[in-house]
Amino acid sequence: MSVKLTKFTKDHEWVNEEGYIGISDFAQNALGDIVFVELPKVGDKLEAGKNFGSVESVKAVSELYAPVSGTVIEINDALEDAPELLNQDALGNWIIKIEFSNIEEFDRLMSEEEYKEFCQNEK
Repeated sequence: MSVKLTKFTKDHEWVNEEGYIGISDFAQNALGDIVFVELPKVGDKLEAGKNFGSVESVKAVSELYAPVSGTVIEINDALEDAPELLNQDALGNWIIKIEFSNIEEFDRLMSEEEYKEFCQNEK
């Protein structure tokens, strides 16, 4: 299995080169126990930086922001019954998959190393 290139946003979402989007480990740690995930619908059009759903934890509700623009082509139905999957493995459990409308947006996001440095400065 090849490792997919993953990029990160300052809002703590990740997206990989296949179009899967999720939240970072930093985000799930900050949220605590996740109890609900609000998902968009297949076919919804997302705009980079705009809200597409939310994650609710025992501590707070956090908005989800699209790291890139595109069309939702798949949602992770498993999160409807088991939102805690995001706590167990944030990078291994995606929220939605999109078809990119502008791949240049992906190229402008932070690498894993840049994101780790960004998180160090956030603490």
